[in-house]
Amino acid sequence: MPRPMITDKFGRRLQDLRISVIDRCNFRCRYCMPREVFGSDYAFMSKDELLQFDEIERITKIFVALGVKKLRLTGGEPLLRKDLPDLISRLARIPGLEDIALTTNASLLGKMATDLKEAGLQRVNVSLDALDDQTFMSVNDSGFSVHPIIENIYQATEAGLDIKINMVVKKGLNDHQILPMARFFKELGITLRFIEFMDVGQTNGWNFEHVMTKKDMYQQLSKQYELIPVEPAYFGEVAQRYRYRDSSTEVGFITSVSETFCSSCTRARVAADGHFFTCLFAGEGMNLKDFLRSGFTDDELRDVIIDRWQKRDDRYSELRTEETAKRSSKIEMSYIGG
Repeated sequence: MPRPMITDKFGRRLQDLRISVIDRCNFRCRYCMPREVFGSDYAFMSKDELLQFDEIERITKIFVALGVKKLRLTGGEPLLRKDLPDLISRLARIPGLEDIALTTNASLLGKMATDLKEAGLQRVNVSLDALDDQTFMSVNDSGFSVHPIIENIYQATEAGLDIKINMVVKKGLNDHQILPMARFFKELGITLRFIEFMDVGQTNGWNFEHVMTKKDMYQQLSKQYELIPVEPAYFGEVAQRYRYRDSSTEVGFITSVSETFCSSCTRARVAADGHFFTCLFAGEGMNLKDFLRSGFTDDELRDVIIDRWQKRDDRYSELRTEETAKRSSKIEMSYIGG
């Protein structure tokens, strides 16, 4: 039986779901969870506030019935969530769900890679912003060296997981790592994606002066490599993809600031406490957990989700200016899951 096609006010269909499983992280990356805000006294969610595995499974089934094909688990750092392979095993059995992926800083990935793969995880995006140890530790602000992260990437590859690397590039912080990162992962045959520094949340000190645009990064790479454009694999694909001429390895750019893609955004997001968001830059969401815990049927939950998506008119990145970015009240990336 074909699944319904749910569209918003701009005709964008519901196709991808991102669920945060935890708001905690063991890194304090400057562009996401700066230590001066997320310090030792920061009040993270309690166990009761988090969606339970039964609730995550139930929500996912409803979204899949509405047309979602791809699921990404995020955080915080999702590998901090106890028994995560058990959740993945349950989600992997949902009929119609074609792809399950995970975004992680990879600090815990190596020892969990085999269990994750056996549970049904297919792909992993590793957030890694530098190869130079001093730069990497400056970004994560937690004393983590890059060397165990690289070792964990090797172990995940050996376990059979498809790996991509995501590098957030901030001018003056790690832009000198663009070419070393490209060279290293090209040799490994692993896709690297450069992400423009974005104004997610209220605490990362964003302004346009810190943004390395896709044009800037492409020019750096083009001095050393010839890049061949690659056609999008599906509608709503975020990364602009290229292939090195002398290799089958790809490199990509995520251009939320300089070349926005709001018009093709098909992503719904559910935070770790069950709030449903229709945009990464949203200020507030709908609390699905309240509905789950107050006796709503699946049909009632389905109707609530359909109604919210059909009313969706988000296009923040298309309208962004430096002034609106400062004025806008936005939830933090660590809360919504990047």
